[in-house]
Amino acid sequence: MNQASQFERLRALLAEILPRNRFVAQRLGDFGELRDLADFTTRVPFTHKLDLVADQAAHPPYGSNLTFPQDHYTRFCQTSGTTGRPLAILDTAESWQWMLGNWRHIYEAAGVAPGARVYFAFSFGPFLGFWTAFEAATQHGCLGLPGGGLSSAARVRAMIEHRAEVLCCTPTYALRLLDVAREENLDLRAAEVRTIIVAGEPGGSVPAVRARLRAGWNGARVVDHYGMTEVGPVAYEDPQREGVMRILENAYFAEVIEPGGVAAVAEGGIGELVLTPLGRSAWPLLRYRTGDLVRWSRDEHGLALEGGIIGRADDMIVVRGVNIYPTAVEAVVRTVPEIGEYRVLVSQRGAMSELEVQIESPDDTSASRLERALNQAFSLRIPATHVGHGTLPRFEMKARRWVNV
Repeated sequence: MNQASQFERLRALLAEILPRNRFVAQRLGDFGELRDLADFTTRVPFTHKLDLVADQAAHPPYGSNLTFPQDHYTRFCQTSGTTGRPLAILDTAESWQWMLGNWRHIYEAAGVAPGARVYFAFSFGPFLGFWTAFEAATQHGCLGLPGGGLSSAARVRAMIEHRAEVLCCTPTYALRLLDVAREENLDLRAAEVRTIIVAGEPGGSVPAVRARLRAGWNGARVVDHYGMTEVGPVAYEDPQREGVMRILENAYFAEVIEPGGVAAVAEGGIGELVLTPLGRSAWPLLRYRTGDLVRWSRDEHGLALEGGIIGRADDMIVVRGVNIYPTAVEAVVRTVPEIGEYRVLVSQRGAMSELEVQIESPDDTSASRLERALNQAFSLRIPATHVGHGTLPRFEMKARRWVNV
């Protein structure tokens, strides 16, 4: 989508929400006419998650960011709460359908055709991504196979029995299902999964994670996706460029700014992704700071995120002067194929942070091999230690492997 079209959608969005939405009106004041996109980024303030949390605390339970009377809203969801108090979010049927339309583009880019059998390997809690992905698949003409409430072993059996062709889950859980299949002596060669759509954490664009998933799932194509409960389904993987995600620019106005700052980041640089949904008028967000880091570029096909989501702005750890992101550590861990689950312990020695990686592996040499690989990647000695099988937690949703001790 060109910038003129984005500008017109922004103008229409502001015209709809400013007279009706108390949260937005208080922040923008007497805004007047929007002149162009530069005017939007100059005069409209950023929205932080803490702004929304504070608003819901002041106006419980749903806050004042509602454009329509409450009886117009038909859907409830909430954020996971991994970075603080969960946000409760309401959507009208129209805003919900807008998000389902975005998901349809994601399925089409992933090559998921009507009639495909799609397995959703997660519990159906109050999280937007689960429900929108499922409902969009059924509207796309797919057979939606929900795995909510089943054990991991039962999910693997169901995928084999119902000949699921597409698997939707987090990258961590797709790896976990491989472990379960081995533990239960379930032969995944009998499965028909040919596409794995992953989301919820950055691992889907980490080459070593993708390689392990492909190998374990009989060569299935791994497709990364990015979205947030706060803004909806945002990006899809470019079918022609593995590991590169494309923003749905007909649905979002995107910016990339300095982490912790306000200035725009030049093309090719790493910065924080800022999003304005152009069609979710029932619960609008203007210039929402996602906290997610991306490396951006632009070509004839639009805005590209090289390497997908690199990490979160607040997740970086400085170890003896070296900046380390969780995705960089995972990329190294996954190069040692014998390692199953792992955990990173973060400790403080005076003013310095130190890391230790705990691993589960049947191979006694895995820890020493991982230490060498970490040293080669970061020029640091990061100890790796074995723990007993089943000691470390397993994750169905977003993995929380980094622990402060």
